Amino acid sequence: MNKGIHCFVTGRVQGVCFRMYTQQQAENKGLTGWVRNLPDGRVELMAFGNQQQLDELNHWLKSGPSMAQVSNLQCETIDYQDFEEFSVR
Repeated sequence: MNKGIHCFVTGRVQGVCFRMYTQQQAENKGLTGWVRNLPDGRVELMAFGNQQQLDELNHWLKSGPSMAQVSNLQCETIDYQDFEEFSVR
């Protein structure tokens, strides 16, 4: 059964290609949704797929790409929404 997650990532997550790497990770796992930078320095994302795919992305988000320093990750489960791809906003 497909579901979604809505996450906010805090730390050194802007200026380190976090969105691009998140998009790559999501696409490699077969997820759809989007990721964007927020004005307050956080990254926000919504991802949709099955539980295993979402768990794998959630695990990766805890550390992110090598140049990032994730200090906090907050995710909540949300209802599935149909997106054609995973995009950077």
